[in-house]
Amino acid sequence: MNAPMITAEERARLTARAALASSAMAITLIALKAYAALKTSSMAMLGSLADSGLDLVASLIVLLAVRIAAQPADHEHRFGHGKAEALAALVQVILISFSAMFIAFRSVQRLLSGAPTGEAELGIGVSAVAMVLTVGLISYQRHVVKRTGSLAIGTDRLHYSSDLMLNGSVIVALALDQLAGVRGADAVFGLIIAAWLLWGAWSASSHALHQLMDREWPDELRERFLAAAKEFPELAGLHDFRTRTSGTNYFAQFHVWVPGDWSVQEAHDRLDAVEEELQQRFPNTEILIHVDPEGQTDRETLLPQEITEKAT
Repeated sequence: MNAPMITAEERARLTARAALASSAMAITLIALKAYAALKTSSMAMLGSLADSGLDLVASLIVLLAVRIAAQPADHEHRFGHGKAEALAALVQVILISFSAMFIAFRSVQRLLSGAPTGEAELGIGVSAVAMVLTVGLISYQRHVVKRTGSLAIGTDRLHYSSDLMLNGSVIVALALDQLAGVRGADAVFGLIIAAWLLWGAWSASSHALHQLMDREWPDELRERFLAAAKEFPELAGLHDFRTRTSGTNYFAQFHVWVPGDWSVQEAHDRLDAVEEELQQRFPNTEILIHVDPEGQTDRETLLPQEITEKAT
């Protein structure tokens, strides 16, 4: 919501470039880590390779999702296509979960067999290169998120941020297993990586489900919007405030009590000006205001009256 107002075309261009950059880096890291995993037989490196493979799939899904989400509302999708990003996140969750279970299984096998790793220097070098490339990508993604407020790119950035710790853990695992002679360290770190991936899948699924289930805005954002609304005398009777999010688009709707002697034209003109000002302060937000004569109690709809008629 803090992103500056930019055109839909510019937002689509920036998010697509960020997704393409993410895909290109994932392909590069897959090639490097596949070679390193083959040479080192490291479970931690295998886990890192699997994560990079998922990064590629995730980046391609994000690329598709941001392109769909950028499409304007049409006859069949009156509220736009923003939830394509949440659906893409759920696909990523499934892939991550299966990958984590495979890594955990292979790590347990390694613990039981006691098979050694090899060529620690190669694995450490590849992981160090991966960390440098990841820092560069995260910096670019941060710039894009600041410009666009894209949820999909923001989530992708958080995932790559966790990769920094992942690649660092590979370096530690190989160093302990070979250079320090702590046998089994690599397999243990493989289990830790699997647990980390599962935790990331759980977090991603909760965010996606919140959006698909039209969960209310976070309390901080709701309070910020309501604080802004209180600056306008026309909104003194604001009630039945409901919010939801769809991709990079936000929706806010509420009722307002207005003096009964106002004409429809007067109410329309006054509230249109207020709505325009609020949209300037909260970009990418569609605001729907319903006018009620002062003191009117609406009939009960989806929510009970003790919620809908509560002054906000």
